[in-house]
Amino acid sequence: MRFRVLGPVEVHADDGRVLSLVRRQERCLLGILLLEAGRVVSVERLCSLLWQDDPPERARQFLRSMASRIRALLAEAGEAEPAVTLVSDRGGYRLMVSPDMVDVHQFRRLLEIAAATPELSERDQMLREALALWAGPALHNAAGEQLRQRICADLDELRLYAVEESVAVGLELGRHHELIPELARLTGEHPLRERLVGGYMLALHRDGRAGDALEAYARTRDRMADQLGLDPGPALRELHQAILRDEVDLPPPATSSHPSPHSTPGVPAQLPADVPGFIGREAELAQLDDLLDEESTSLTVTGTLAAGSPAVVISAVSGTAGVGKTALAIRFGHRVRPRFPDGQLYVNLRGYDPDQPMTAGDALTRFLSVLGVPEAEIPLEVDERSTLYRSKIADRRMFILLDNASSVEQVRPLLPGTGTCAVVVTSRDSLAGLIATHGARRVELDLLTQDEAVALLRTLIGPRADTDPDAVATLAQQCVRLPLALRVAAELAVSRPLTRLAELVAELADLQWRLDLLDAGGDPRAAVATVFSWSVRHLSAETARVFRLLGLHPGSGFDTYNAAALAGSSLPEARRALDTLARANLVHHAGAGRYGMHDLLRTYAADLSAACDGDGQRGAALERLFDYYLATSAAAMDTLYPAEIHRRPRIPAPATPVPDLADPGAARGWLEAEQPTLIAVAAHTAAHGWPSHTSRLSTTLFRYFEAGHNIDALTIHRHALDATRQAGDKAGQAHALHGLGSTYLKSGRYEQATDHLEPALDLFRQVGDPIGEARALNNLGGAEDSRGRYSRATEYCRQALELYRRTGDHLGESRALVKLGAVEMRQGHYGEATHHLRQALLLGRQTGDRLSEADALDILGCVEHRQRSYDRAVDHHRQAVDLYRDTGDRTGEGIALANLGVNYLGLGKHDDALGFLQQAHTLFLEDGDHEGQGIALNGLGEAAYAAGHHADAVTHHSAALTIADDNGAVDEQARAHAGLGQAHQALGDPTRARHHYEQAITRYADLDVPDADHVRGHLAALDHVSTSRP
Repeated sequence: MRFRVLGPVEVHADDGRVLSLVRRQERCLLGILLLEAGRVVSVERLCSLLWQDDPPERARQFLRSMASRIRALLAEAGEAEPAVTLVSDRGGYRLMVSPDMVDVHQFRRLLEIAAATPELSERDQMLREALALWAGPALHNAAGEQLRQRICADLDELRLYAVEESVAVGLELGRHHELIPELARLTGEHPLRERLVGGYMLALHRDGRAGDALEAYARTRDRMADQLGLDPGPALRELHQAILRDEVDLPPPATSSHPSPHSTPGVPAQLPADVPGFIGREAELAQLDDLLDEESTSLTVTGTLAAGSPAVVISAVSGTAGVGKTALAIRFGHRVRPRFPDGQLYVNLRGYDPDQPMTAGDALTRFLSVLGVPEAEIPLEVDERSTLYRSKIADRRMFILLDNASSVEQVRPLLPGTGTCAVVVTSRDSLAGLIATHGARRVELDLLTQDEAVALLRTLIGPRADTDPDAVATLAQQCVRLPLALRVAAELAVSRPLTRLAELVAELADLQWRLDLLDAGGDPRAAVATVFSWSVRHLSAETARVFRLLGLHPGSGFDTYNAAALAGSSLPEARRALDTLARANLVHHAGAGRYGMHDLLRTYAADLSAACDGDGQRGAALERLFDYYLATSAAAMDTLYPAEIHRRPRIPAPATPVPDLADPGAARGWLEAEQPTLIAVAAHTAAHGWPSHTSRLSTTLFRYFEAGHNIDALTIHRHALDATRQAGDKAGQAHALHGLGSTYLKSGRYEQATDHLEPALDLFRQVGDPIGEARALNNLGGAEDSRGRYSRATEYCRQALELYRRTGDHLGESRALVKLGAVEMRQGHYGEATHHLRQALLLGRQTGDRLSEADALDILGCVEHRQRSYDRAVDHHRQAVDLYRDTGDRTGEGIALANLGVNYLGLGKHDDALGFLQQAHTLFLEDGDHEGQGIALNGLGEAAYAAGHHADAVTHHSAALTIADDNGAVDEQARAHAGLGQAHQALGDPTRARHHYEQAITRYADLDVPDADHVRGHLAALDHVSTSRP
């Protein structure tokens, strides 16, 4: 007998038959037990996995039933191997099976043998045998992708590790030519695996294709910049440079530092690349090591730190900036990475940014996204975000770097709740409150010693520094041994190779004397300002002006278009200026085509602009920048949502260049890349006297932010509301309140939605904006519909429809008709619903509003389903699915798929029904759409009941009921209770069945919908059976 989990979960019987369990959940249970062969798996863990942290009341009973079926399968598969048994043991289950009979354990053993085999050809053979055991993703027929990732993430990583090892050995054996096609495929599938990319580059180079190797590097660098905001690691950069120098005898890529075959990989890897030319700080690194070791003395046998390990605070003396706090923290993080296999989190809190420090809420949003939480599932409230964040990292060993914090308030919500993580916070301040309340340890960072400062200059300047050691020593003193100043000074020296170092030192000394920037004690802040001034003096007048104006940019980064807008220049001129500034170390590369500035340089540039540029010049530069963001946002929205052009403010063409966003992919990509900056621009314009820009930006981007970006939507609309209130702009206030109300409606916060939509409605009426009034009415109808108040919802929708018709807004008319038809369908008014939905469908097609067309088709299908016209319903739902996919509306796609599944149940096609419902559920899980999950789960419960799997029906409806209770979705609550009543009745539990029928009737009656009569029929039948028994 043999067992397979590396692919489908299968049992290979003694007689050659391949056996499998019928139910997916049973296959999943067997797969988990095989992965843990010989070890006890607790009932609690099994229930958590099999029911995704929401087990039903009878989970243990269901587990026993599944275990019985597995035992029967084992008996059928191998009577000759009675030693393979499933036993109950100490509150869990243990599968007694030899690891040699299970492919996953064979795989791990072959990797261990390969790692210990010095002979290349033998190691190559072991790796090939190990990889040949895989027949697809592990457990792929036993678990959905989310659950599969939860169980098998370490195996997926280990498989890639084996692939990388196999490639490395193949290159050492000279098989570069035959490896190229395979590496092309692998790097296409895993474009951010730097070791695979390095192998591909090396194979191409050795095959005489250096140009292709350099192109592969460029693709990887651009992708990493776009997706991660990072540069490739040192090994890949060195390989790139070596290929450029045509060093043909390159060694193979360095051995991977991946985990052993039995360890768990770290997933997030946000730690920035180690700082080149790092010098000194051995005492501080040793101090950090000691602090970590103190906590590690409480390690348990599982390798986790005991609860309560404190954060470590790195604090600069006297608040000095540029002393190298971040560089030290990053160096330490890389040193201790092996001790934190679950990954690293990093955020620059920009605590001393004069305009827009990062809030703890924004940092939590970023961390949760990295930790795999879909954007739609991230809570709106900061406290809830912090709680979710702590639960996500609980019991995980992670290194967390909170860089550039200015206050305890910024840091406290980002601290873990358990002691398995190391947290390093860098700050110019001591953060005494963090030390007092959280037991943090302080490591004070002083200036470099004179020897360290000289060593850093020698490293950065190169051999030329050895020709005049006295000048180098003086330069170190002039820079007051401050690392940032030393780096800028060294870059200036490198850029002037024909000038003797002694002359540069004299020049800096003269500047210091004339500017009188240094006091007798050598103030580091004055020293760094002097060095910046020295560097800026060697720029052309135009490049120096660009540098000054970049200090005004409110975002954390910028590109060539931003520089052109600020300077009022052409793109080539802006690009040349940025290249010059990057070479001078006054800006730094921050990804493909993007740049950043150290906050000290940003402040210096802004101060310099205040001194050199008049108020009018700086105001004009910022206005050009804000006009650029408005115009480019409008262009992107016109591409993505052309049917709504008339609803957005018309933005005039800016005076400076904008990117071409006519392609939908380019438009969406620009919006996603610039989303944080757009929020920063809204905040700055609201606070500094550009209320019209704030309001128009909020209104222009309304539909983009509505599509799932709830947190940023609330932020931008709140900025717009503040700005327009201060300006007394009632129309702007109306649009901002409408944006907030719509966002709360999308988030399922119906009361808050109404609280914002009602004043928006009043303001739209006051300013005479009938289209705005109609939109507010239509959304109020949606809020009432979601709360089951169908009469009020109908009235709001009818008022909206009348206004849209009066103003000739056919787009709005079609959407109001859709909403009205949906409410009428729920009330059982099928003739009226059909009439209105067909009108909406016609208008949607005439206006090119594919969203209205899809919505109308989908709800028409629901009307036909309720009238038992299943074939026509299926046709409409299929059309809706295609349209939703074309428009990228995943919520609509999921609901239409679920509706398709329910209609196939009506046709008696249970397999088709199950397939569509599972697709819908998977999509909603991926997007974190709880309301959608509840709808799909109710459908899955109905499918299970129809197939005679009554226990599974209880499981699905119970999960759906929990979600509906949380969301306040009364119609889905009633549907879940009705399904539970049927399932419990079939299972012979009339008491529970009656309870759920009564709950369903109560809810349906409150909604005043005909479904109540259907459930009353079930209850009457149940009572009849009970009274007819002798």
